[in-house]
Amino acid sequence: MKYRLGVDVGGTNTDAVILDEKRNVLAAVKYPTSEDIRSGIGGAIHNAVKASGIDPSLIHQAMLGTTQCTNAIVERKHLTKIGILRIGAPTSLGIPPMTDWPDGFDSIAEEICMIKGGFEYNGKEIAPFDRNAAAAFFNRMKDAHIPSIAISCVFATVRDDHEKEAEKLCHEIMGNDVHVTLSSQIGSMGLIERENAAILNAALYDVAKRFTQGFLDSLQQEGITHARAYLSQNDGTLMDIEQARKYPILTVACGPTNSIRGAGYLSNLPNALVLDVGGTTTDAGMIQNGFPRESGIAVTIGGIRTNFRMPDVVSIGLGGGSIVRTRDDGTVTVGPDSVGWQIATKAMVFGGSVMTATDIAVRLGMASIGRKELVRDIPEDTARKAMAIIREKAEDAIDDMKVSSDPVDVILAGGGSIILPETLNGARNVIKPACFGCANAIGAAIAKVAGTCEKLVDYNKTPREQAMAIAREEARTNAIKAGADPDTVEIVEAEDIPLQYYPGNTCRIKVKAAGDLRN
Repeated sequence: MKYRLGVDVGGTNTDAVILDEKRNVLAAVKYPTSEDIRSGIGGAIHNAVKASGIDPSLIHQAMLGTTQCTNAIVERKHLTKIGILRIGAPTSLGIPPMTDWPDGFDSIAEEICMIKGGFEYNGKEIAPFDRNAAAAFFNRMKDAHIPSIAISCVFATVRDDHEKEAEKLCHEIMGNDVHVTLSSQIGSMGLIERENAAILNAALYDVAKRFTQGFLDSLQQEGITHARAYLSQNDGTLMDIEQARKYPILTVACGPTNSIRGAGYLSNLPNALVLDVGGTTTDAGMIQNGFPRESGIAVTIGGIRTNFRMPDVVSIGLGGGSIVRTRDDGTVTVGPDSVGWQIATKAMVFGGSVMTATDIAVRLGMASIGRKELVRDIPEDTARKAMAIIREKAEDAIDDMKVSSDPVDVILAGGGSIILPETLNGARNVIKPACFGCANAIGAAIAKVAGTCEKLVDYNKTPREQAMAIAREEARTNAIKAGADPDTVEIVEAEDIPLQYYPGNTCRIKVKAAGDLRN
């Protein structure tokens, strides 16, 4: 018998689950997230193994979803000093890299260098790649002992020749150990947003090394010595440790993604809306064909605009720890502030003095948690007014995510979902599956391996059907190379978008294939 371990690190709790070969949940536990992250992961893994009663050496796959990269960007902490090279002069000198970045990020750039090179929208070269200027920059970075470099180029998504030439030159001068991020491998069209994503990815180098090594160490300490380790990506799929260290930015927002995937799996619904309720916030997202719907617009992370793939998620200030207040005029407010991870000591049902959304749910008989006699003094009228606000916030989130007025199935996930009522306007059915509190860790454990193919094709030169067939096969091949079982790989997304500003009949083709991990 072989088992699978899933771990998801949240702001309040670290969840861990163990699944058997048939993906039945053998154990699901919560453990307080620690400041150093590692001990929280270790504690969750230890308790999960203990609860399951299995031999830890029989765990052959271990998956981790973490908020470390998101937190590092938002808090401006633990970011790596990097060098930034933009290829595109003389046409791209008007707005230098990091121009509109918020305060707190200035220290990450050792040097920003802009050199000649780059391409037009149709692939025509703007200027030859300035190899001498690039070499001088890399030598300066080598002398300054900079471990990570971000390289961007004008219209690199059309032609990445100059980015790859710069990468090769960087390794020749700085050595193979330097971490190089190419913007064409991270973002899509739009130089500034794509460049921003590449810079963030390069700056997360140390963070990625720390949490990946911490995960491996935690597995070893628990006797999980034969497991292949993977990290959750924000599209609902997995990447191995080496890929995670190269592209840590792709783990941003993997928490909501894991919850969406886990909720869909537990409910056996490939298409639905998911409300993931935590201690402080509620994330609303759509699951389509078993995967989260991706955002179609530029996404802001920590005040920085980026255009790499991100799940389409709406976050609201509503959670189990949201503080409920009564004003002198009798009106009631819920949140957006929360007691967060202190709910176990501050909420009234646990002996505290702060009225929270969880206390309201217990007072109205919707949940059985803590000591219900401690909330009897909450006036019923106050409780009902608070619940009306909670309901309204959840229903507004549902409306924000829907693309039509038709009702949709709504799945509740996360430990805080006990505060939501059983019926909601806009919802066809409201489903709260078993193990809903650990849907995020389950989402990590059942995640698939994906391969993608994204390219620009002129249909006047290559007919559409032929181009799509080639892209599907390439995506399938990439999924298998990433570790997917060939017998389970299927196309989960295929689209082509006409580009009017390109010559000929040019379209952007994007195909994603996904399959189960090989045993």
